[in-house]
Amino acid sequence: MPYIEHQLSVALSGEQQENIKRRLGEAVTLLGKSENYLMVGFHERCDLYFAGKKLERGAYVAVSLYGRASSSAYEKLTERICAILGEEAAIPPQNIYVTYREVGDWGWNGGNF
Repeated sequence: MPYIEHQLSVALSGEQQENIKRRLGEAVTLLGKSENYLMVGFHERCDLYFAGKKLERGAYVAVSLYGRASSSAYEKLTERICAILGEEAAIPPQNIYVTYREVGDWGWNGGNF
């Protein structure tokens, strides 16, 4: 049950969103998860600042995960997320923050896992 939420300083086309969503569906296998329960969200045209300067092209990505994964799996996913956003939205990796939140209780379809 991963949820990957993006705060982006840029606007994406429908095709870019679809490409990012598809590629993230492949990337979550690094965490031992599948696309079957992946949810992806995009918040675009956010004002993002880093080191006191407004970013023309930047992103904050928050990954929530039901359960746990290893630090090395998170490292690999961070690398993949940065590559995806670089290739699909021209956001340089030095302008991307990625955080991870492990969740013990996760609700879906009227119940909890």
